[in-house]
Amino acid sequence: MAMNIHVDIVSAQEEIFSGTAEVVVVPLVTGEVGIYPRHTPLLAPIKSGEVRLRNGDDEQFFYVSGGILEVQPHVVTVLADTAIRAGDLDEAQAVAAKERAEKIMANKKTEVDYAKAQAELAEAMAQLSTIAKIRKRGKT
Repeated sequence: MAMNIHVDIVSAQEEIFSGTAEVVVVPLVTGEVGIYPRHTPLLAPIKSGEVRLRNGDDEQFFYVSGGILEVQPHVVTVLADTAIRAGDLDEAQAVAAKERAEKIMANKKTEVDYAKAQAELAEAMAQLSTIAKIRKRGKT
């Protein structure tokens, strides 16, 4: 029997997931990290991308945009700015956000507008990347 670790994925609005997994993969600012039961304690910033939970052959996918990862030996907590089940991502909305951000960046009026557009572009690109990965795997 494989060991499991308890996982909580929480956004500012709601709890998205609470359950167990054999492996948790999270995109950090410093790179992707894989977490197994009894992982050493860790506190790290999350970047926009895909969180994967695996139990045997079953995998679940979530999109997160920023936040903090806290790892304890038997509990992983993903405190995300935004967290969405991968199957609930809206590709048309992400494409529209990407196009809006690119348009704002092209018509740079202020540094603040440009920086905000860069952040929106990065988030839209991360969502589109997550959607593409899910499609490739054929899972949600």
